[in-house]
Amino acid sequence: MSVPEFPGRPDSRSQKPRRKPGRLGVGVIGAGRVGAVLGAALRAAEHAVVGVSAVSEASRERAENLLPGVPVLEIPAIVERAELVLLAVPDDALPELVSGLAAVGAWQPGQLVAHTSGRFGTAVLEPARALGAIPLALHPAMTFTGMSLDLTRLPDCTFGVTAPAAILPVAQALVVEMGAEPVVIEEEDRVVYHAALAHASNHLVTLAAQSTQLLTSIGVERPDRLLGPLMRASLENALAGGEGALTGPVARGDAGTVAAHAAALTDVPEDIHLAYIRLAEVTARRAVDRGLLSADQARAITDALTSSWQKGTE
Repeated sequence: MSVPEFPGRPDSRSQKPRRKPGRLGVGVIGAGRVGAVLGAALRAAEHAVVGVSAVSEASRERAENLLPGVPVLEIPAIVERAELVLLAVPDDALPELVSGLAAVGAWQPGQLVAHTSGRFGTAVLEPARALGAIPLALHPAMTFTGMSLDLTRLPDCTFGVTAPAAILPVAQALVVEMGAEPVVIEEEDRVVYHAALAHASNHLVTLAAQSTQLLTSIGVERPDRLLGPLMRASLENALAGGEGALTGPVARGDAGTVAAHAAALTDVPEDIHLAYIRLAEVTARRAVDRGLLSADQARAITDALTSSWQKGTE
């Protein structure tokens, strides 16, 4: 699928190497794990990556590996050259970067400006839009290593896409060209969208780390061998069957086992004890709401958890 060209860009494009119709000159600002990979994916779709910004030694090495031959340039030079500017910078740095470039008149009419932040929609790109640029939000719902392996994972990836209605097909086409699937997220829903992804991904890492720490503390040498099959199966079952796939002592209403767990965890680091108690409480409430557990069973579990936390903080 090719990306439509847009009128209104400066004639400087005629001085650039000839490209196939519908192909864009892409500038990548931020050669982090995401930017370098998406730049490589767009390059594989026969867009021309005209420049990349890379400050740290790690980002320069990443750019060299994933975007060989692409010049490492200063940000203003990239914006000047590119028809599509891909902003792959940390969320908190994005507003200042966009407004700073607008303050010096860097953005150009008809230029596509896409960021990869999950938190923001297109409103954060308003300073660029005010100068005639076309705003897009393209967030890949995937964790990145910053290596070529990520390119093989893109076909299983979904992007949260936000763009003005008239330009939405272009945003979707860019995602499809990278091999992924676009899902439209409304501007006002971006923060909830991102919170859902962070909750699922980041907190799963925390849970795995805490469980690994507990198993290591009792002498298990390869915790991953115990946790890997269990966590993978649990995730697959949860995605396929929702909370109907819930198993374990909370789902069974086994307050005695939950109480034993909570008591044993009073002597471990507090963050693990607290996480177990809070998640068990939430699981019990959700199990009641879905008819998996009676109110009396849930109350017995909650009482056991409360008692354990009070003893642990005395």
